[in-house]
Amino acid sequence: RSEDWAYQVNESDLYSVSLSSKEVAQVTDKPGRESSPQFSPDGERLAYLHSSNEPVPYHKSQLWVMDWSERSETELQADFDRSFSSPQWTGNESLAVSYADQGKTVVADVTLSNELTNRVDDVSGVYVSRPYTMGSFTASKTGAIAYTKGSEYRPADVGYQPQDGEAVQFTQLNEDLLGHRELGEVHEIRYESRYDGEEIHGWYITPPNYDENKEYPLLLEIHGGPHLSYGPHFAAEHQRYAAEGYVVLYVNHRGSTSYGKDFAMLLDGNYSSPYDFADHMTGIDLLIDKGIADSDNLFIAGGSAGGIATAYAVGLTNRFNAAAATNPVINWVSKVLTADSSIGQITNQFPGMPWEELEHYWQRSPLSMVGDVETPVMLFTGEKDRRTPISETEQFYQALKLQKVDTAMVRVPGAFHGVTARPSNMIAKIEHALAWFEQYKK
Repeated sequence: RSEDWAYQVNESDLYSVSLSSKEVAQVTDKPGRESSPQFSPDGERLAYLHSSNEPVPYHKSQLWVMDWSERSETELQADFDRSFSSPQWTGNESLAVSYADQGKTVVADVTLSNELTNRVDDVSGVYVSRPYTMGSFTASKTGAIAYTKGSEYRPADVGYQPQDGEAVQFTQLNEDLLGHRELGEVHEIRYESRYDGEEIHGWYITPPNYDENKEYPLLLEIHGGPHLSYGPHFAAEHQRYAAEGYVVLYVNHRGSTSYGKDFAMLLDGNYSSPYDFADHMTGIDLLIDKGIADSDNLFIAGGSAGGIATAYAVGLTNRFNAAAATNPVINWVSKVLTADSSIGQITNQFPGMPWEELEHYWQRSPLSMVGDVETPVMLFTGEKDRRTPISETEQFYQALKLQKVDTAMVRVPGAFHGVTARPSNMIAKIEHALAWFEQYKK
């Protein structure tokens, strides 16, 4: 309700509205954002989430409870190094919350006496195309929860757990589609980044009928965000690549969520960078050393922040046979001055305005290294994308053409930033990438 609200990207407060008088009253006024208000069943307490107003790219959501009559407040699990979401009362003395940890979404109980107890960690399967750490749940006032229960090999089914009992699965929604198919096997991997020894957590999929005596083409697929995470979840895109004979590597590079604030902040002011690039290349070399990946057939792909990382990587190395970048940012100056996320991104991701910190913006831009690119690059972007406008894709396409580097631009009519939200577009993206990679396979 501030006159300057349009510029206060990290500020929001809770208000109450009287149904009788229509009077509006402010409930919270902490520096930062308050959200997700939930009254206890007896109406005596209000639970909500709060995050700081620091101008940084990662904000941890913390759980607060207010005594409604006295307006006194208590933070629960103040020292817990994960970000809470979806608080829901399971009675008058406890709440169910979810949080992301090590690539998984966990539902836990938090009591007013400040005890946290994990309940389930297989909340998953709602982002079918790629293995994002996402899921949802609903809690009853008697403590039971219903949730999206998924795995590496199946999208979400309906899961249920009573207050004091084991979780069960009520549905098998995709058995008619997946039950008769042989999927690639998902493997967990952890290693130390060659940049600074930071532990990197990830997964790779081996093709169906995998032969351990053979080396396979490898596709590195990078998640968006960059402050999001992948996990052991179903991924139609990755399984499709595996079905075509690729080993698919996907890791939670520095800056990913679900590993705590310090890890998430490792990319503060540095995305993309040689640091996250090193996280990825270390994983690739590990799979080569294990005899899993063929060093002569390396490919790279990613969307949004993953598209940025893809375009940045081919400016740092010529090791990849080909690349596929979906809705990337190519020039941060033009991006923040044309995209729908401009004010928030300038505030939280950069040290100042682009005309004040031009060198910083340029160093983070893949366009700054286009003169070093030799890798063939395919670009895939929705024509109505407002988050990473297609003008970004057009700049890289034109620059690569001027450099006489093989490139292709796929424009998706009517598609916004979620370019694969329509199944036909997801299929088109995969098939275009596969056809592109096939041209450059050795």
